[in-house]
Amino acid sequence: VYQVTHSILVSLTVSTMWMILGQNQSWVSEFILLGFSRDPMTNSILFLVFLIVYLSSVLGNGLIIMLVYLDTQLHTPMYFFLCTLSLFDMSYVTTTMPQMLVHLLAHSQTISFAGCWVQMYVFGALGITECTFFVVMAYDRYVAICYPLHYTVILSWGLCIRLAAGSWICGFLSSLFNTFFTMSLPYCGSNRVNHYLCEGPSVRSLACMDTHVLEMVDLILSVLLVVIPISLIVASYIRIAKAILKIKSTQGRCKAFSTCASHLTVVTLFYIPATYIYMKPNSSYSPEQDKQISLFYSAFTPLLNPVVYSLRNKDIKRAFLKVMVYGRWTGRLRW
Repeated sequence: VYQVTHSILVSLTVSTMWMILGQNQSWVSEFILLGFSRDPMTNSILFLVFLIVYLSSVLGNGLIIMLVYLDTQLHTPMYFFLCTLSLFDMSYVTTTMPQMLVHLLAHSQTISFAGCWVQMYVFGALGITECTFFVVMAYDRYVAICYPLHYTVILSWGLCIRLAAGSWICGFLSSLFNTFFTMSLPYCGSNRVNHYLCEGPSVRSLACMDTHVLEMVDLILSVLLVVIPISLIVASYIRIAKAILKIKSTQGRCKAFSTCASHLTVVTLFYIPATYIYMKPNSSYSPEQDKQISLFYSAFTPLLNPVVYSLRNKDIKRAFLKVMVYGRWTGRLRW
């Protein structure tokens, strides 16, 4: 314990000294994001694909937010959390996709040191926030199925707002620590980041010092922010599965399972690639493979979330038909 603590303190002290002296910013003032390809034709095709993905993500999540806002029958804790998740996804995909689209067409693929810092911080903060928020959504399903008669009493609007705000606070505070020490490392050599965004592992691989201590700290944070939420989600669904098996009606079982299946699908699509990227050492860093895997949680998960929830949800379909086909507004938001 003493050796680990001593190593961490030494590494953080050196990193802080480099930051104070300005070595990293004077030696590397900008980074070059290599992206996916140098072929103009390939980049043009990728531009069209990712433009469709980005617009579909924004429109799909924006539609869910609009429907929940307009339809008073959707003013329940479950749809409040779904609306908040859509807001996360819109912010998440907007942090990376617009810049990536510009770099696919532009000759210059540079990003300033400050711009890289901000992108890494916001991207990490939203990712951690979403990890935490999936636990909140699992708790919502747990209360709805295991304590249906007390659902509105347990999940009051005050508690819902505090849970959502707590997820935001947890994400943005946790990301600040990790981003600060990653960007305070000395970057005195290559500034070519083999990625389409400034992500912690890809940028940290360019540092001019041994980063194994920071990797250890990063692993500890990953355990706290990934493994613990996954464990809580699994524990919730074990209790949910036991409650579903006690339901005598086949229709009731199917309805309860359908309610949980959407959340489980989204959680799986987000956690598996994120765990792979952030819980492995830099020694096994594979730029090309990591770029492809990170697309799952940075681009495709925000696209799939509204599809998964809307296709399996009769209330969302009903609200969509009411608003888009019949043009009926059922009221304003009253919480």
